[in-house]
Amino acid sequence: MANEPTGIDRDKLRAAIRKLANEYVFFMLDDAIELLTPAQLAEIASSYLDLEPLRLDGDQPSNLLADVTAFERASLAGDYYEDFNVNSRNFREQSTGTTAWIAEHRRLVARCVAAERPDDPAEVRAAIDILFGLLDHIDECLDDVVFFADEGGAWQVGVDWAKVLPVWFRVLSATAVPEEYAQKITMLLGHHLNHGRDEMLAIATESATPEQKEALAAIASRDGRRRR
Repeated sequence: MANEPTGIDRDKLRAAIRKLANEYVFFMLDDAIELLTPAQLAEIASSYLDLEPLRLDGDQPSNLLADVTAFERASLAGDYYEDFNVNSRNFREQSTGTTAWIAEHRRLVARCVAAERPDDPAEVRAAIDILFGLLDHIDECLDDVVFFADEGGAWQVGVDWAKVLPVWFRVLSATAVPEEYAQKITMLLGHHLNHGRDEMLAIATESATPEQKEALAAIASRDGRRRR
C-alpha cells in the first residue's frame, strides 16, 4: 500500500517476534506505545484493559527531571523489585518487574538524549546523572531495585552508550569544573565500558574545554601508568 512504509513484511515480523525472549517483546511494546496516536493507543488498549482507570488526570505537562526523580524514588523504594524461585530451567529469565524497570530506564535515557538543548544543559545533566547513579546502585549488588536470577549487573540493562554518552559529555562539559569533568568521565568509562572506552574518551576530549581536556589527559595518563 502506498501509505505504508516499505521493507517490512508483517507476517515475517510476527514470526520473528515469536522467537524473541519475552523481555524483548515487552521492550518493543513499550517503544510502540510512544509511536501510536492517542486514538490508536486507545483502540488497542481497549481490547485488553479497562480504559477508565487509565484516563488522563487533566493536563499533565511533562518534566524530564521530575519524571526521572520519581523513577529513582520508586526504584529505591522497591516498586519494581520482583523475584522468583530460581532453578536450572528459569535462571536465564527475568521477572516482570525487572523487565519493566529496564524498559523505563531505557525510555528515560532516550528522553534525555532527545531533550538536550545548548541553552539549558543542567536539567539533562542532572537527569542523566540520576539514571547513571541507578546503574551504579545495581552494581553494588544490594538486591533492592531489580532481581537478576543469574549473575546480574548494570550491563544487563543494555544502555546504548554510543547514543547517550556524547550527549552527557556535552552537558557535563557545560556544567562541570575541569577536575569534576575528568573524574566523572574516567570513573564511568572504567566501570561500565569494557569495549569502546578509548573511542568514547576521544569523544569526551572533543567535547571538553581546554582546561577540561588538560584535566582529562592528566587522569587518563595516570590511569594508563597504573594499568601497566
